[in-house]
Amino acid sequence: MLKYCAKRLARSVVSLAIIVAVVFSLLRLMPVEGYFSQLDQMTEAQINNELEKMGLNDPVPVQLGRFYVQILHGDLGKSTRYRDGYPVAKIVKKKAPISIKFGLLAMGVSLPLGMLLGILMAKKKNGIADKLGTLYIILIQAVPSAVYYLLIQLYGTSALKIGLLYDDDKPITMILPILSLALPSIAGYAMWLRRYMVDEENKDYIKMAKAKGVPKAKIARQHVFRNAVVPMVQFIPGSMLLTIAGSIYVESLYSIPGMGGLLVEVIKRQDNNMVQGLVIIFAVLGIFGLLLGDLLMALVDPRISLTKKEGSR
Repeated sequence: MLKYCAKRLARSVVSLAIIVAVVFSLLRLMPVEGYFSQLDQMTEAQINNELEKMGLNDPVPVQLGRFYVQILHGDLGKSTRYRDGYPVAKIVKKKAPISIKFGLLAMGVSLPLGMLLGILMAKKKNGIADKLGTLYIILIQAVPSAVYYLLIQLYGTSALKIGLLYDDDKPITMILPILSLALPSIAGYAMWLRRYMVDEENKDYIKMAKAKGVPKAKIARQHVFRNAVVPMVQFIPGSMLLTIAGSIYVESLYSIPGMGGLLVEVIKRQDNNMVQGLVIIFAVLGIFGLLLGDLLMALVDPRISLTKKEGSR
């Protein structure tokens, strides 16, 4: 187990290092305006002097190596336009709890509802519930999320008699953003659980149990559902962390002061250091989610071998 964890962790670190290198290199191709708050008031000599102080005139590999060292010390650089001279890490530290709150609440809604819908679709295969659930999944996946996000905001605010934007003093304004964040996850959980449960029901050991007269409720609960949930475990941590990170569009749409809305704002302001730091944080969340999913998959399913090599017997 420890050997497997070490290998997966090493792969994750390598993946993250590559992502950091790509993001860092791409942002070095951006105009220098993103590193100065008052560029129009500076002479060319002053600009070159500041670039020299920041080390931006050094070769990119040298800059990248220096940035790796900064990351290890928790330093993501300083904002240049959003909050001039303020550390990126401190800005994110204030924004992260808001995204975490919305993400956890959205997961608390999407996980049980998605699993209930998936179970209902599997039990009523080819029935009305299955067809309606399939229609919902297709609509969520086919229609651009921006479309139904806007519809939810437009008609939801009218129905609830609330403002269009999030208000920290009015908890009711959290309902629509949470619903918007939860809808895609509900569809995903329902789709995968339905698929895995149908696959389990078609296996020989389930047919054997039915032939022996085992009650259908017991088969569904102790065999079909239990074995169908195991493959889903791999996707839950990643989905949870990405939801916690917050939807960029949803937070921006409702003016929620979280990390997602922050990313939109710093891109508009061309704050290169802030964009770089936030993209790296989102990458860390995604990679950590995949790593945690693989480890949980191995823990909950004893049939998975962590040491056996491919092709061995």
